[in-house]
Amino acid sequence: MGIDPGTITAGYGVIEADGDDISPLCYNAIQCNGRSPIGERLSIIHAELVKAIASHQPDAIAVEHPFVAKNAKTALAIGKAQAVAILAATNAGLPVFEYSPRQIKLRVTGYGGSSKEQVQEMVRLQLNLKETPQPADAADALAVAICHTRELHLEKLLS
Repeated sequence: MGIDPGTITAGYGVIEADGDDISPLCYNAIQCNGRSPIGERLSIIHAELVKAIASHQPDAIAVEHPFVAKNAKTALAIGKAQAVAILAATNAGLPVFEYSPRQIKLRVTGYGGSSKEQVQEMVRLQLNLKETPQPADAADALAVAICHTRELHLEKLLS
């Protein structure tokens, strides 16, 4: 399961992987009211992720970790959502893997500087989907899951 953390919208995507063959099982986004207090939003995200984990029973959780660029306040907020995702996974007894946006882009597209649109198109192509998953946060979460499976595959090849 891949998770794209956010405090207003958090995406998640579940894939099944068998070597190079990957297929989507489920993807969605958890929507919160941006005017609600941060604690309330984090509680909703946690509860929904707990439900998704229980429903889909993934082997592992891969989470995108925030990229600090122009807005440190945004990165800190995303870090809170990331912590909630890690907590949900850990409480379910699952291993957690964290990937940077650059790592995700590299594993999904082959280029660490890819645009968001390029990543989403590669997610569509790699999962044999007719359309790009919507909302974008769900597509991003699928990219995190794909990144994790590619990392595992690469580790197996190198060991």
